[in-house]
Amino acid sequence: MNPYVLVTLLSSLGLGTTLTFASSHWLLAWMGLEINTLAIIPLMTQHHHPRAVEAATKYFLTQATAAALILFASATNAWLTGTWYIGDMSNSFATTMVVAALALKIGLAPMHFWMPEVLQGLDLLTGLILSTWQKLAPLALFIQVAPAIDPLLLTAFGLASTLVGGWGGLNQTQLRKILAYSSIAHMGWMIIVLQYAPHLTLLALLAYIFMTSAAFLTLKSMSATKISTLATTWSKSPVLVTTTALVLLSLGGLPPLTGFMLKLLVLQELAKQDVPFTATIMALAALLSLYFYLRLCYAMTLTIAPNTLNSTTPWRAQVTQISLPLALSTTTALGLLPVTPTILTLIS
Repeated sequence: MNPYVLVTLLSSLGLGTTLTFASSHWLLAWMGLEINTLAIIPLMTQHHHPRAVEAATKYFLTQATAAALILFASATNAWLTGTWYIGDMSNSFATTMVVAALALKIGLAPMHFWMPEVLQGLDLLTGLILSTWQKLAPLALFIQVAPAIDPLLLTAFGLASTLVGGWGGLNQTQLRKILAYSSIAHMGWMIIVLQYAPHLTLLALLAYIFMTSAAFLTLKSMSATKISTLATTWSKSPVLVTTTALVLLSLGGLPPLTGFMLKLLVLQELAKQDVPFTATIMALAALLSLYFYLRLCYAMTLTIAPNTLNSTTPWRAQVTQISLPLALSTTTALGLLPVTPTILTLIS
Protein backbone atom coordinates (compact mmCIF):
# COMPACT_ATOMS: atom_id res chain seq x y z
CA MET A 1 0.00 0.00 0.00
CA ASN A 2 1.16 3.53 -0.80
CA PRO A 3 2.65 5.03 2.39
CA TYR A 4 0.72 8.29 1.93
CA VAL A 5 -2.55 6.36 1.69
CA LEU A 6 -1.57 4.30 4.74
CA VAL A 7 -0.84 7.43 6.80
CA THR A 8 -4.16 8.96 5.69
CA LEU A 9 -6.10 5.84 6.72
CA LEU A 10 -4.34 5.51 10.08
CA SER A 11 -4.89 9.23 10.75
CA SER A 12 -8.58 8.78 9.94
CA LEU A 13 -8.74 5.89 12.41
CA GLY A 14 -7.27 8.15 15.08
CA LEU A 15 -9.56 11.04 14.13
CA GLY A 16 -12.71 8.91 14.26
CA THR A 17 -11.93 7.51 17.71
CA THR A 18 -10.87 10.93 19.07
CA LEU A 19 -14.06 12.51 17.71
CA THR A 20 -16.20 9.92 19.50
CA PHE A 21 -14.17 10.34 22.70
CA ALA A 22 -14.59 14.12 22.68
CA SER A 23 -18.26 14.30 21.72
CA SER A 24 -21.26 14.68 23.99
CA HIS A 25 -23.66 14.95 21.03
CA TRP A 26 -24.97 11.77 19.43
CA LEU A 27 -24.47 12.98 15.84
CA LEU A 28 -20.78 13.76 16.42
CA ALA A 29 -20.26 10.39 18.10
CA TRP A 30 -21.99 8.68 15.17
CA MET A 31 -19.74 10.54 12.71
CA GLY A 32 -16.66 9.35 14.61
CA LEU A 33 -17.83 5.73 14.44
CA GLU A 34 -18.49 6.05 10.69
CA ILE A 35 -15.04 7.55 10.01
CA ASN A 36 -13.55 4.63 11.96
CA THR A 37 -15.44 2.04 9.93
CA LEU A 38 -14.67 3.61 6.54
CA ALA A 39 -10.96 4.03 7.38
CA ILE A 40 -10.36 0.38 8.24
CA ILE A 41 -12.13 -1.10 5.18
CA PRO A 42 -9.22 -0.33 2.76
CA LEU A 43 -6.75 -1.72 5.33
CA MET A 44 -8.75 -4.95 5.37
CA THR A 45 -8.70 -5.33 1.59
CA GLN A 46 -5.08 -4.26 0.98
CA HIS A 47 -3.99 -7.83 0.08
CA HIS A 48 -6.73 -8.31 -2.57
CA HIS A 49 -7.52 -11.82 -1.39
CA PRO A 50 -11.11 -13.14 -1.74
CA ARG A 51 -11.11 -13.93 2.01
CA ALA A 52 -10.12 -10.34 2.81
CA VAL A 53 -12.82 -8.90 0.53
CA GLU A 54 -15.40 -11.20 2.13
CA ALA A 55 -14.27 -10.18 5.62
CA ALA A 56 -14.41 -6.48 4.72
CA THR A 57 -17.92 -6.89 3.27
CA LYS A 58 -19.18 -8.67 6.39
CA TYR A 59 -17.56 -6.07 8.63
CA PHE A 60 -19.03 -3.17 6.65
CA LEU A 61 -22.56 -4.63 6.73
CA THR A 62 -22.53 -5.28 10.49
CA GLN A 63 -20.98 -1.90 11.33
CA ALA A 64 -23.38 -0.06 9.01
CA THR A 65 -26.33 -1.85 10.67
CA ALA A 66 -25.05 -0.87 14.12
CA ALA A 67 -24.48 2.74 13.04
CA ALA A 68 -28.01 2.95 11.58
CA LEU A 69 -29.42 1.60 14.87
CA ILE A 70 -27.45 4.17 16.86
CA LEU A 71 -28.69 6.98 14.62
CA PHE A 72 -32.30 5.76 14.87
CA ALA A 73 -32.13 5.32 18.66
CA SER A 74 -30.52 8.72 19.26
CA ALA A 75 -33.06 10.41 16.94
CA THR A 76 -35.89 8.66 18.81
CA ASN A 77 -34.47 9.82 22.14
CA ALA A 78 -34.05 13.39 20.84
CA TRP A 79 -37.64 13.37 19.51
CA LEU A 80 -39.04 12.23 22.86
CA THR A 81 -36.79 14.18 25.24
CA GLY A 82 -35.69 17.17 23.17
CA THR A 83 -31.94 16.62 23.63
CA TRP A 84 -29.10 14.97 21.70
CA TYR A 85 -26.89 14.79 24.80
CA ILE A 86 -25.31 11.34 25.17
CA GLY A 87 -25.58 11.32 28.97
CA ASP A 88 -29.35 11.93 28.92
CA MET A 89 -30.84 8.67 27.66
CA SER A 90 -34.10 8.79 29.58
CA ASN A 91 -36.14 6.73 27.12
CA SER A 92 -35.79 3.01 27.87
CA PHE A 93 -36.58 1.87 24.30
CA ALA A 94 -33.92 4.13 22.79
CA THR A 95 -31.40 3.10 25.48
CA THR A 96 -31.97 -0.61 24.81
CA MET A 97 -31.55 -0.05 21.09
CA VAL A 98 -28.28 1.86 21.63
CA VAL A 99 -26.97 -0.94 23.85
CA ALA A 100 -27.82 -3.54 21.19
CA ALA A 101 -26.08 -1.45 18.51
CA LEU A 102 -22.94 -0.94 20.61
CA ALA A 103 -22.91 -4.66 21.47
CA LEU A 104 -22.98 -5.39 17.72
CA LYS A 105 -20.14 -2.89 17.21
CA ILE A 106 -17.74 -4.56 19.66
CA GLY A 107 -18.92 -8.15 19.14
CA LEU A 108 -20.70 -8.97 22.39
CA ALA A 109 -22.66 -12.22 22.45
CA PRO A 110 -25.24 -12.88 21.04
CA MET A 111 -24.20 -10.28 18.40
CA HIS A 112 -20.76 -11.85 18.04
CA PHE A 113 -21.18 -14.05 14.95
CA TRP A 114 -19.38 -11.67 12.59
CA MET A 115 -16.25 -11.36 14.73
CA PRO A 116 -14.51 -14.76 14.21
CA GLU A 117 -15.38 -14.82 10.50
CA VAL A 118 -14.09 -11.30 9.87
CA LEU A 119 -10.90 -11.76 11.89
CA GLN A 120 -10.15 -15.04 10.09
CA GLY A 121 -10.08 -13.23 6.74
CA LEU A 122 -7.61 -10.53 7.80
CA ASP A 123 -3.85 -10.43 8.15
CA LEU A 124 -2.52 -10.31 11.71
CA LEU A 125 -1.73 -6.58 11.90
CA THR A 126 -5.16 -5.50 10.61
CA GLY A 127 -6.67 -8.08 12.97
CA LEU A 128 -4.76 -6.41 15.81
CA ILE A 129 -6.29 -3.02 14.93
CA LEU A 130 -9.75 -4.58 14.73
CA SER A 131 -9.35 -6.33 18.10
CA THR A 132 -7.97 -3.34 20.00
CA TRP A 133 -8.31 0.14 18.52
CA GLN A 134 -11.77 -0.44 17.00
CA LYS A 135 -13.16 -1.32 20.45
CA LEU A 136 -12.25 2.02 22.02
CA ALA A 137 -14.94 4.32 20.58
CA PRO A 138 -17.95 2.00 21.21
CA LEU A 139 -16.72 1.27 24.75
CA ALA A 140 -16.41 5.02 25.40
CA LEU A 141 -20.08 5.39 24.43
CA PHE A 142 -20.96 2.35 26.57
CA ILE A 143 -19.37 4.01 29.61
CA GLN A 144 -21.25 7.28 28.97
CA VAL A 145 -24.68 5.64 28.68
CA ALA A 146 -24.05 3.00 31.40
CA PRO A 147 -26.04 4.79 34.17
CA ALA A 148 -29.20 4.61 32.04
CA ILE A 149 -28.83 0.93 31.05
CA ASP A 150 -30.82 -1.80 32.80
CA PRO A 151 -28.28 -3.67 35.03
CA LEU A 152 -29.88 -7.00 34.14
CA LEU A 153 -29.18 -6.35 30.44
CA LEU A 154 -25.51 -5.62 31.10
CA THR A 155 -25.20 -8.74 33.26
CA ALA A 156 -26.82 -10.87 30.54
CA PHE A 157 -24.44 -9.49 27.88
CA GLY A 158 -21.42 -10.03 30.13
CA LEU A 159 -22.29 -13.60 31.09
CA ALA A 160 -23.25 -14.59 27.54
CA SER A 161 -20.03 -13.16 26.12
CA THR A 162 -17.71 -14.89 28.60
CA LEU A 163 -19.51 -18.22 28.09
CA VAL A 164 -19.61 -17.95 24.29
CA GLY A 165 -16.01 -16.69 24.17
CA GLY A 166 -14.84 -19.68 26.22
CA TRP A 167 -17.06 -22.27 24.57
CA GLY A 168 -16.51 -21.13 20.99
CA GLY A 169 -12.72 -21.26 21.14
CA LEU A 170 -12.49 -24.85 22.37
CA ASN A 171 -12.64 -26.65 19.02
CA GLN A 172 -10.75 -24.14 16.86
CA THR A 173 -7.51 -24.81 15.00
CA GLN A 174 -7.14 -21.34 13.46
CA LEU A 175 -5.27 -18.90 15.72
CA ARG A 176 -7.16 -15.83 14.51
CA LYS A 177 -10.51 -17.42 15.37
CA ILE A 178 -9.17 -18.36 18.81
CA LEU A 179 -8.10 -14.75 19.37
CA ALA A 180 -11.53 -13.58 18.18
CA TYR A 181 -13.28 -15.73 20.79
CA SER A 182 -10.72 -14.54 23.33
CA SER A 183 -11.73 -10.96 22.45
CA ILE A 184 -15.44 -11.78 22.91
CA ALA A 185 -14.75 -13.28 26.35
CA HIS A 186 -12.68 -10.28 27.48
CA MET A 187 -15.40 -7.88 26.32
CA GLY A 188 -17.77 -9.82 28.60
CA TRP A 189 -15.46 -9.21 31.59
CA MET A 190 -15.43 -5.48 30.81
CA ILE A 191 -19.20 -5.17 30.39
CA ILE A 192 -20.12 -7.21 33.50
CA VAL A 193 -18.35 -4.77 35.83
CA LEU A 194 -19.34 -1.60 33.94
CA GLN A 195 -22.45 -0.97 36.06
CA TYR A 196 -20.52 -1.26 39.34
CA ALA A 197 -17.06 0.20 38.68
CA PRO A 198 -16.44 1.87 35.29
CA HIS A 199 -12.78 2.47 36.22
CA LEU A 200 -12.29 -1.32 36.35
CA THR A 201 -13.70 -1.55 32.82
CA LEU A 202 -11.01 0.91 31.70
CA LEU A 203 -8.32 -1.05 33.52
CA ALA A 204 -9.52 -4.34 31.99
CA LEU A 205 -9.51 -2.69 28.54
CA LEU A 206 -5.95 -1.46 29.04
CA ALA A 207 -4.71 -4.88 30.16
CA TYR A 208 -6.60 -6.55 27.29
CA ILE A 209 -5.00 -4.23 24.71
CA PHE A 210 -1.48 -4.97 26.01
CA MET A 211 -2.02 -8.74 26.14
CA THR A 212 -3.75 -8.98 22.75
CA SER A 213 -1.11 -6.76 21.12
CA ALA A 214 1.62 -9.03 22.47
CA ALA A 215 -0.21 -12.13 21.17
CA PHE A 216 -0.83 -10.73 17.67
CA LEU A 217 2.68 -9.29 17.26
CA THR A 218 4.24 -12.57 18.40
CA LEU A 219 2.19 -14.60 15.92
CA LYS A 220 3.13 -12.08 13.22
CA SER A 221 6.84 -12.53 13.95
CA MET A 222 6.34 -16.32 13.80
CA SER A 223 4.15 -16.08 10.67
CA ALA A 224 1.77 -18.49 12.41
CA THR A 225 -1.95 -18.70 11.65
CA LYS A 226 -2.70 -22.33 12.61
CA ILE A 227 -2.04 -24.38 15.75
CA SER A 228 -0.06 -26.92 13.71
CA THR A 229 2.40 -24.16 12.73
CA LEU A 230 3.17 -23.51 16.39
CA ALA A 231 4.73 -26.97 16.78
CA THR A 232 7.62 -25.94 14.51
CA THR A 233 8.42 -22.64 16.25
CA TRP A 234 10.44 -23.90 19.21
CA SER A 235 13.54 -24.75 17.16
CA LYS A 236 13.47 -21.35 15.46
CA SER A 237 13.17 -19.12 18.53
CA PRO A 238 13.05 -20.76 21.99
CA VAL A 239 12.98 -17.43 23.88
CA LEU A 240 10.08 -16.07 21.82
CA VAL A 241 8.12 -19.30 22.33
CA THR A 242 8.67 -19.04 26.09
CA THR A 243 7.39 -15.46 26.27
CA THR A 244 4.48 -16.33 23.96
CA ALA A 245 3.39 -19.14 26.28
CA LEU A 246 3.49 -16.69 29.21
CA VAL A 247 1.45 -14.12 27.25
CA LEU A 248 -1.19 -16.77 26.49
CA LEU A 249 -1.33 -17.77 30.16
CA SER A 250 -1.69 -14.08 31.02
CA LEU A 251 -4.68 -13.89 28.63
CA GLY A 252 -6.06 -16.92 30.48
CA GLY A 253 -5.75 -15.04 33.78
CA LEU A 254 -3.14 -17.07 35.66
CA PRO A 255 -1.07 -15.45 38.45
CA PRO A 256 1.46 -13.85 38.73
CA LEU A 257 0.77 -12.33 35.29
CA THR A 258 -1.08 -9.17 34.23
CA GLY A 259 -4.25 -11.03 33.17
CA PHE A 260 -4.80 -12.25 36.73
CA MET A 261 -5.06 -8.65 37.92
CA LEU A 262 -8.19 -7.82 35.92
CA LYS A 263 -9.97 -11.09 36.75
CA LEU A 264 -9.14 -10.73 40.46
CA LEU A 265 -10.40 -7.14 40.61
CA VAL A 266 -13.59 -7.88 38.65
CA LEU A 267 -14.47 -10.94 40.77
CA GLN A 268 -13.67 -8.97 43.93
CA GLU A 269 -16.00 -6.16 42.82
CA LEU A 270 -18.79 -8.62 41.96
CA ALA A 271 -18.44 -10.26 45.39
CA LYS A 272 -18.52 -6.82 47.02
CA GLN A 273 -21.75 -6.00 45.14
CA ASP A 274 -23.33 -9.16 46.61
CA VAL A 275 -23.78 -11.06 43.33
CA PRO A 276 -21.89 -14.30 44.15
CA PHE A 277 -23.80 -16.36 41.56
CA THR A 278 -22.67 -14.06 38.73
CA ALA A 279 -19.09 -14.10 40.05
CA THR A 280 -19.09 -17.91 40.17
CA ILE A 281 -20.31 -18.24 36.57
CA MET A 282 -17.67 -15.73 35.42
CA ALA A 283 -14.91 -17.67 37.20
CA LEU A 284 -16.08 -20.97 35.68
CA ALA A 285 -16.33 -19.39 32.21
CA ALA A 286 -12.72 -18.21 32.60
CA LEU A 287 -11.71 -21.89 32.91
CA LEU A 288 -13.14 -22.56 29.44
CA SER A 289 -10.92 -19.85 27.96
CA LEU A 290 -7.95 -21.07 29.98
CA TYR A 291 -8.31 -24.52 28.40
CA PHE A 292 -7.70 -23.35 24.84
CA TYR A 293 -4.83 -21.08 25.92
CA LEU A 294 -3.23 -24.11 27.58
CA ARG A 295 -3.84 -26.05 24.35
CA LEU A 296 -1.82 -23.45 22.44
CA CYS A 297 0.95 -23.55 25.07
CA TYR A 298 1.04 -27.34 24.81
CA ALA A 299 1.32 -27.20 21.02
CA MET A 300 4.19 -24.71 21.22
CA THR A 301 6.26 -25.98 24.11
CA LEU A 302 5.55 -29.69 24.53
CA THR A 303 5.16 -30.95 20.96
CA ILE A 304 7.62 -30.98 18.09
CA ALA A 305 6.66 -31.58 14.45
CA PRO A 306 7.95 -34.91 13.03
CA ASN A 307 10.18 -33.15 10.49
CA THR A 308 11.80 -30.81 13.04
CA LEU A 309 15.28 -31.40 14.42
CA ASN A 310 15.43 -31.65 18.19
CA SER A 311 17.76 -28.70 18.44
CA THR A 312 17.83 -25.00 17.67
CA THR A 313 18.49 -24.10 14.05
CA PRO A 314 22.04 -22.87 13.41
CA TRP A 315 20.83 -20.19 10.97
CA ARG A 316 18.43 -17.31 11.28
CA ALA A 317 16.23 -15.73 8.63
CA GLN A 318 16.45 -11.94 8.33
CA VAL A 319 13.73 -10.40 10.50
CA THR A 320 12.19 -7.23 9.09
CA GLN A 321 9.61 -6.61 11.80
CA ILE A 322 10.36 -3.88 14.36
CA SER A 323 10.73 -5.66 17.69
CA LEU A 324 10.23 -2.71 20.08
CA PRO A 325 6.37 -2.82 20.08
CA LEU A 326 6.51 -6.58 20.68
CA ALA A 327 8.97 -6.17 23.55
CA LEU A 328 6.95 -3.39 25.22
CA SER A 329 3.58 -5.14 24.88
CA THR A 330 5.03 -8.46 26.13
CA THR A 331 6.62 -6.78 29.16
CA THR A 332 3.36 -5.06 30.12
CA ALA A 333 1.35 -8.24 29.43
CA LEU A 334 3.51 -10.16 31.90
CA GLY A 335 4.57 -7.79 34.65
CA LEU A 336 1.83 -5.36 35.74
CA LEU A 337 0.42 -7.45 38.63
CA PRO A 338 2.87 -6.16 41.30
CA VAL A 339 1.90 -2.53 40.58
CA THR A 340 -1.86 -3.15 40.80
CA PRO A 341 -2.35 -0.87 43.88
CA THR A 342 -0.56 1.99 42.10
CA ILE A 343 -2.69 1.54 38.96
CA LEU A 344 -5.89 1.48 41.03
CA THR A 345 -4.82 4.69 42.79
CA LEU A 346 -4.20 6.38 39.44
CA ILE A 347 -7.48 5.41 37.75
CA SER A 348 -9.98 5.55 40.62
